[in-house]
Amino acid sequence: ILENEKLKLELQSKERQMLSVPKQNDIQLNQHYQEQKQDAEKYGVFNSTFDLFCSSTLIGTFSGHSKWVRSIDCLSVNGSELICSGSDDKTVRVWDARSTTKSIQIFRGHSDSVRCVKFVEHQYPSYNLPIIGSASNDKTIRVWDFKTTKEFQVFTGHTASVCSIAFSSFDDGRYLCSGSDEKLSAYGMLKLQIITCLVLCVEFSSLQNGVGVIGGSGHTICSGSSDNTICLWDVQTTKQLTVFRGHENWVRSATYCQNETGNDCRICSGSDDKTVILWDIRTGKPTNVFKGHTNFVHCVTNPPFTRNGYNIICSGSSDNTIRFWDSRTNAQLHEIKGNVKEDGGIACFEWLSMKSAMKENNYSRCYSLCYGSCKGNIRLYG
Repeated sequence: ILENEKLKLELQSKERQMLSVPKQNDIQLNQHYQEQKQDAEKYGVFNSTFDLFCSSTLIGTFSGHSKWVRSIDCLSVNGSELICSGSDDKTVRVWDARSTTKSIQIFRGHSDSVRCVKFVEHQYPSYNLPIIGSASNDKTIRVWDFKTTKEFQVFTGHTASVCSIAFSSFDDGRYLCSGSDEKLSAYGMLKLQIITCLVLCVEFSSLQNGVGVIGGSGHTICSGSSDNTICLWDVQTTKQLTVFRGHENWVRSATYCQNETGNDCRICSGSDDKTVILWDIRTGKPTNVFKGHTNFVHCVTNPPFTRNGYNIICSGSSDNTIRFWDSRTNAQLHEIKGNVKEDGGIACFEWLSMKSAMKENNYSRCYSLCYGSCKGNIRLYG
């Protein structure tokens, strides 16, 4: 045990030294990344805990977009870690997080800004590759063939900008939910109740959203809007279940958060009022308000690790910071600062789970944080 602790300390010291090294090109950063992961495999140490993640450093920068990166999604498939991005430059791009800082696929077809991108969980049996969905200000939702970069399905039912999409966490992502500037959300071929605001974000609950807790099927959709509220919808009946009120400006991001038992019984939201709020789904009341950002909060999430057994909340803002919050005390635990001149603000982020083989049939995971900036750069920390 003492030897393992010594190795952990050595790895953390190495990572801190990397932080003090002057800025290097992306090839060198990726070499550092590979060396770090090799050491982790050798010693059996991975940044799967929050304390280890706090000592992580910049892995690389992905350059190619010429304008604001509005959305990012990540997926581990076939031994590769993929990053998908959508931008105001009207393109959707896919990057290989391990091998290159250049995009490996570019999808062109939208005639206006791409507001949201998502990997679809089910795959083509013949290709064993993911499918990509994208939403745009051109009022369309497009589904892309990963191998050919051609669109094979276009949804044209919206009459205004489509701000957000989500594929269902059940039935292999067969169902699609979308939020639009036309003041409604759509689920599959059905429409949810019309609401008098812009729907800026939508998300399906996971399979852990306790059946019988709320919603007849156990599945719900949450949406954030320009009327400063978050709404909860029943997937089976398409009826509105709950309205969460407390923000004082537009809600840019809303996501389900698991509690310590693994159930989606909370919702976390980020707003133009510069706050992050954690809500109890059962009561509809806020349990935590996190204050510290100095500009709009564009993205929030529940990181894939805990601290001392308690959940952490993560948020990204136009103030060019990503902040980590203690869900018990509301205190800020850690902060990542973007490049002021080159980033111009944090627009979106996602967690990338990286699976590394240690021994036969024995795998461990580390987590990297990927963010898109207001000036078009994509950066990866791990």
